Amino acid sequence: MKLTLSCWPLLALLMLVTGFVHAEGVCPPGMFPTNPPGTQGPVGCAPMPGYNNNQQQRQFRPPPPQWETRWGAIATYEQNGSLGTATDMPSQSSAENLALASCQAKHGSICKIQLSYSNGCAAMMVGNRVYNTNAGITVDDAIEKGLKMCADAKDAQCHVYYTGCSLPVRIQ
Repeated sequence: MKLTLSCWPLLALLMLVTGFVHAEGVCPPGMFPTNPPGTQGPVGCAPMPGYNNNQQQRQFRPPPPQWETRWGAIATYEQNGSLGTATDMPSQSSAENLALASCQAKHGSICKIQLSYSNGCAAMMVGNRVYNTNAGITVDDAIEKGLKMCADAKDAQCHVYYTGCSLPVRIQ
């Protein structure tokens, strides 16, 4: 390759300029040097604003919540209307046992489980002709189901006799 005389000055100028160029390279990725003007070498490194925000948020995200199921139950003795209930129990059997014991303590007779439910609410409706127990996500949901059953039985005197909830408990 033959260089002409006019290329030599341009080549010399490029070689002179490259002597003043320095790579940053002293700070880790996402950081920039914090040296004051006129000083040589970095005094320290600081984080670049907005650098890798999404990754940092993922690193500090807390673990998802963990929930423990809670149970409730309703027991009755139909002969005299005794009612026993349990809420916020750790198992279905413990809720049913407590509801039965509560019912029997009021009358001393054999009671029957009418409803067991978990992570929700329950309502007992009583009317002149019927009674019913229902579970729902909320108290209003359980009451609405009970009122519909009363309406289907054409019992206009139905009213809410009991409501209770056994909602899950956050353990982490």
